[in-house]
Amino acid sequence: MWWCPDSYRESERVLKSQKTNYTMNPIYLDYNATTPIIGEVAQAMKPYLEEFFGNPSSSHVFGVATRNAVEKGRGQLATLLNCDPQEVVFTSGGTESNNYALKGYAFANKDRGNHIITSSVEHPAIIEVCHFLETQGFEITYLPVDEKGRVCLEDVAHNIRPTTIIISVMYANNEVGTIQPIAEIAALAHENGIVMHSDCAQAVGKIPVNVKALGVDLLSVAGHKLYGPKGIGALYIREGIKLQKLIHGANHERNLRAGTENVLEIVGLGQAAEVANRDLQQTMIHDQTLRDRLQRGLENGLEGVSVNGNMDHRLPNTLSISFEGIKASDLLSTMDAIAASAGAACHSHGVSVSSTLSAMNVPMSRAIGTIRFSTGRFTTQDDIDEAIEVIVSSVNRMRK
Repeated sequence: MWWCPDSYRESERVLKSQKTNYTMNPIYLDYNATTPIIGEVAQAMKPYLEEFFGNPSSSHVFGVATRNAVEKGRGQLATLLNCDPQEVVFTSGGTESNNYALKGYAFANKDRGNHIITSSVEHPAIIEVCHFLETQGFEITYLPVDEKGRVCLEDVAHNIRPTTIIISVMYANNEVGTIQPIAEIAALAHENGIVMHSDCAQAVGKIPVNVKALGVDLLSVAGHKLYGPKGIGALYIREGIKLQKLIHGANHERNLRAGTENVLEIVGLGQAAEVANRDLQQTMIHDQTLRDRLQRGLENGLEGVSVNGNMDHRLPNTLSISFEGIKASDLLSTMDAIAASAGAACHSHGVSVSSTLSAMNVPMSRAIGTIRFSTGRFTTQDDIDEAIEVIVSSVNRMRK
């Protein structure tokens, strides 16, 4: 097999030692939340944890060694994204990248306009930034989506104003997996002299992400979504795009992002990008095959289930499925050995449904019973078959 199961099996052993009432091995179906660090990435990082400690800004041999490692990582990620290495700026993760893209461009170009367009299904790392910018004199348009979670190009065109300076739409939704028509939106933006940003945290490593093919000017990456370490990310900044600095200090990262580079995790992100680029086609086939097996098994084994998202434009690993008459949080609590995410949260004041499901107008009866399953590199056919058996049994038991 092309994947490296050793680190995953070790995590299974730890989980089982912490909780002794499992009737089966724990099954991880929450790869959209985070991914484990794969063996190749861990091995690449190890020397920079134990041996190479120099400051990349230092001119002596210790600094040169780590500086070379940083630039290698930059090149590896640039190859995956199909951009120039100098267009890659390392950040602390996808959230910082999104903040830098939106705040940086908005404040640097407020003399040109104060209008920003985004979608109603963005990650909080975009939505909350937009809410902040509204307090700073910017006007935000939150585009609706159809019942499958996709933005309509006509809506984009209709909402463009003379004062619109940037459009930000995620490439792939983290909850339902719907893929947006980014290339078409970017072309529309450029026709009107508008810059295009895309949060690609959920897309990089799962589907091809080529900045030239997409036509984006700014693009956000999160390392822990593609089998790299947490706490590292990157922002692609097309040559010629000017941003106001988000973090001030010394002139690291070509004076774009102050702070001594996180060498250990940059090395990890770079190696993860190299592996993602090498294995992308096989990864897509593997993830989709098992995702589809899970979907068929649940649809065949249960009545009153429905899949959310766009079946023609969806991440290969993502299955958002609603169980009629069931609370997702209750169902997950009965399945300790399966890791997945609920689409709604129950609390003392009622039920809060995710913004994505709300924007898609998913009925409350379905929304409260929605679970996101996401397959990944270490998911096996046996995992899927066991998961189907447990889920079907648990749903039937709860319905009775």
